[in-house]
Amino acid sequence: MLAMLIMLLAGAPGPARAADGASSSGVDLKAMDTNVNPCQNFYQYACGGWRKNNPAPPDESRWGRFNELAERNLAIERDILEKTANRQLGDYYAACMDEPAIERKGIQPIAPTLKEIDALSSKQELADEVARLHDAGVPVLFNLSVRPDQKRSDQEIANVDQGGLGLPDRDYYLKTDAHSVELRQQYVEHIGAMFALLAKAEGASEAHAEARAHAVMELETALAKASMDRVMRRNPDNVYHMMTAGELTALTPDFAWKRYLATVGIPAVPSLNVAVPDFVKALNGTIADTSLADLKTYLRWHVLLAGADLLPREFEDEDFRFHEHILRGTKEMPPRWKRCARSTDRALGEALGQEFVKTAFSGASKQKALELVGEIENEMAKDIRSAAWMTPATKEQALAKLRAVANKIGYPDKWRDYSSVKIERGDYFGDAVRAREFEIQRNFHKIGKPVDKAEWGMTPPTVNAYYSPPMNNINFPAGILQPPFYNPTAGDAVNYGSIGAVIGHELTHGFDDQGRKYDGEGNRRDWWTADDAKAFESRADCIASEYGNFSPLEGVKLNGKLTLGENSADNGGIRLAYMVLMDRLAVSTGRPLETKDGFTPQQQFFLGYAQMWCENSTEESSRVRAATDPHSPGQFRVNGVLQNVREFGEAFACKVGEPMVSEQPCRVW
Repeated sequence: MLAMLIMLLAGAPGPARAADGASSSGVDLKAMDTNVNPCQNFYQYACGGWRKNNPAPPDESRWGRFNELAERNLAIERDILEKTANRQLGDYYAACMDEPAIERKGIQPIAPTLKEIDALSSKQELADEVARLHDAGVPVLFNLSVRPDQKRSDQEIANVDQGGLGLPDRDYYLKTDAHSVELRQQYVEHIGAMFALLAKAEGASEAHAEARAHAVMELETALAKASMDRVMRRNPDNVYHMMTAGELTALTPDFAWKRYLATVGIPAVPSLNVAVPDFVKALNGTIADTSLADLKTYLRWHVLLAGADLLPREFEDEDFRFHEHILRGTKEMPPRWKRCARSTDRALGEALGQEFVKTAFSGASKQKALELVGEIENEMAKDIRSAAWMTPATKEQALAKLRAVANKIGYPDKWRDYSSVKIERGDYFGDAVRAREFEIQRNFHKIGKPVDKAEWGMTPPTVNAYYSPPMNNINFPAGILQPPFYNPTAGDAVNYGSIGAVIGHELTHGFDDQGRKYDGEGNRRDWWTADDAKAFESRADCIASEYGNFSPLEGVKLNGKLTLGENSADNGGIRLAYMVLMDRLAVSTGRPLETKDGFTPQQQFFLGYAQMWCENSTEESSRVRAATDPHSPGQFRVNGVLQNVREFGEAFACKVGEPMVSEQPCRVW
């Protein structure tokens, strides 16, 4: 058996396909490109066939295995919505699908809001109007949200934060390279085009559309200049500043904060968090330097921006042209049913999710996921205990936090009640706004109350997962617990490489450069010794530097500090899952290694991991993601991780000096 294993590893292994083309291991054999040496580019080796045969569809800017599953889930949601006995779900979806009714109403749904804005007679009235817009889900000037207190994680607090931009990030307004300059010009043209459509619908002159667009750009640029960048925001200390309403008012005396807080409808509180005080302070000068007419133009623009997909097709088309086609490279708008299924999920997500779970999620999947989580947690405990760079004092704190992690699988124990949301067939705009208002007020009413740690931040059909530092829990919606992430017909090795690594990823987030700053109760507390913190930072810096040299496009590099948390979680998660597999194999000592499809269990594991991240992306989408996404592109979630994993090199007989073996591998966990 050993001789056979050496032969397998010596030559770049190729799949031994069964007679009917099926895979006995769960490895997607058709996804592979075995003409590529796995030690040169494992991502292409594992995913080359898939990438060749699965270009991004015309209605997507990026297409990967997550998207494939999301598309299948969306089809299930469509079937539910077209047949459901739930009146709210059926009526909401039907209203969205009723394009003739949307066209007949024209801009009537936003006319009252625009009239309110036009009626503003002084800047002193601005606070009341901003509050009304925020209540309707139009995020102008700044953001108001609700979140657990960093220092008292059992309490919900109000959070005032920077915002008010129309482009994806502050840097889009500030960078001076040719691409950024051109994109800003296209954005101004887009704003002008939307104002021209509005003027035509109102029966007014379109002559001032261009001037109004420049006024919007000038105000948004001022907001961008005052905004904190994404890397700075990753440090929780940088966005935590508790203040009284009086202290908040002192930062921006020209904005009536007390009137705003009263009008927006949050409970009276002794203090709230002001995430970026410098932004709030600069807001005073921005308001003072901007004419009332231009402030009203800015507010009108954001009403259009927030409601473009709810208005007649010409507004929706223009919105798509810029935000999807120009900005992300999407060629075509998705069919109406997809947009409406997604809209229903956003508006009534847990009502739709309840039906989705009945159709697409079994109790066996939930139980298996819980078992996997338990196995991964046990391995993390071993990993912490064996970490030579940590002192016993810090290890004990880390283990205490690990023991406190809560696991939420599939769906909420208690479903959200939407009975108070008024849904009418033939009133899509009103339905969407009322659903937004419901969710906004539901969150506002939490302020000052205990945190509900059973609440979910994703709907059940979502193909994703997350870790919450203030709640110290990991969350796996039903939507992701399906092939290719969890496949009940695949072997253990492939499932550990896929869903096992995802579970390990989320658990590692509790101990990444952000998560490590919270304790087991979810409070922001430094539980590290100074030496251990220094050792952690040194290890994290290695990963930040490594990924900062990866280039998804010519002339574009990843931001290693922005992606540090996700990259650390990828690197840690795969190790934890691999340790579980090794424990499983150790139990089988004395029996032959179970080679399937020509691959050892170790090779199956790494292929299962890599094939989660097969994807194609437009150039435009890759640029946006490099600037804004804390996740690395698929090729670096594979090659960037595996070049740091010694066991991968051993599994595929890769040698030092080959691209898939780092000479100085990085490792935190």
